[in-house]
Amino acid sequence: MLDQYIDFFENNELRGKAFNTTGVCSRDKHYMVNIDNKLKKIIRLIQKDKYFVINRPRQFGKTTTLNELEKILKTRYDVIKLDFQLIDLDFQSEKRFCNTLIEVMSKELSITLQEVETFSKLAEVIDNLTRDKEIILIIDEVDKAADNKLFLSFLGVLRSLYLSRTVQEKTTFKSVILAGVHDVKNLKLKFRDDIGIRYNSPWNIAVNFDIDMSFSKDEISTMLQEYEDENNLKLDINLLSKEIYKFTSGYPFLVSRICEIIDEKIIPNRDEAWTKEDIQRSIKILLEENNTLFDDLIKNMENNKELYQYMYNLLVLNIPCIFNIDNPVINLGVMFGYLTKDKNNNTIVSNKIIRERIYNYLISKTDSNVMTNYNFKDNFITDDNGLDMVILHTKKD
Repeated sequence: MLDQYIDFFENNELRGKAFNTTGVCSRDKHYMVNIDNKLKKIIRLIQKDKYFVINRPRQFGKTTTLNELEKILKTRYDVIKLDFQLIDLDFQSEKRFCNTLIEVMSKELSITLQEVETFSKLAEVIDNLTRDKEIILIIDEVDKAADNKLFLSFLGVLRSLYLSRTVQEKTTFKSVILAGVHDVKNLKLKFRDDIGIRYNSPWNIAVNFDIDMSFSKDEISTMLQEYEDENNLKLDINLLSKEIYKFTSGYPFLVSRICEIIDEKIIPNRDEAWTKEDIQRSIKILLEENNTLFDDLIKNMENNKELYQYMYNLLVLNIPCIFNIDNPVINLGVMFGYLTKDKNNNTIVSNKIIRERIYNYLISKTDSNVMTNYNFKDNFITDDNGLDMVILHTKKD
């Protein structure tokens, strides 16, 4: 009985790399886009002692980028990396919060630090630690703690140390990097002074992070080139990368998922070159599946009535809207990765795949008798006024 499985393992051993859309990507196991240019831009911020927030939508490669960055930084600096998804922080107790951080710092720096009970004592530890060391602090998944008073107080401690460093009173981390969906700079901390109760941002020391984390056509080409080389295929990389970018606008998850579907479902034996039609078939499959990105999309639409109505007006009723980031609904759509602007400063959906998925969702919730009053032709028109065959085939099927 077991002999057949021994033969199965021998004859079906997985060889080479794979495309990955779940969890962190590894260069040893997965085909990856070359993001060296992005990493170098981030490193320049660190070299300038900047504090910043990498706030990008979900499934946008933040954690993979941080892991790659950590490996590079450790060749030059000491690095402390926390992941609020993995660390069991007790956000109800200042003592527990501080000592969890002490435990992580001790482990990451391979030293023994004394426990503390207050943020003021924690500040002293950080001051002493950084007097003769350049230390980088990285915190991933900060959304888990973004609305917690203790976390905001901790950011306030880092802010105070940062400001003290500028007048050479104290030392602190060379650079602090926070990563999450929300922009922590917009959070406010309540405090009391002689004037009364006021609100201040504990993270207004952070610089704007304006590095484009989406993949360009040329960056997509680097992943396809790696696939071509490993599998001894001849691909029209320029054509394929251009086609993938056209539908995804470089959204990392969507780029990788299109490739993953082709590799696993359309040409699983890796014995044929990819074609433009393969990409379109992959997109059709993608539009019909459930995945973490689309699950979040529907959840966010269901939980935000104003965003739902805005998308309905934009996509179903074709009501144009000027892009203004100060509009809370537009800001929310940008944060989630659903909205952006065109060259005329009109609000548009960030890419064709998300646009179609949202459109299908909105239509499915609308009474068919009501829909006959509207003209949907714009949903089938490409940027150059041609027919979008992928969408037409999707509608037909």
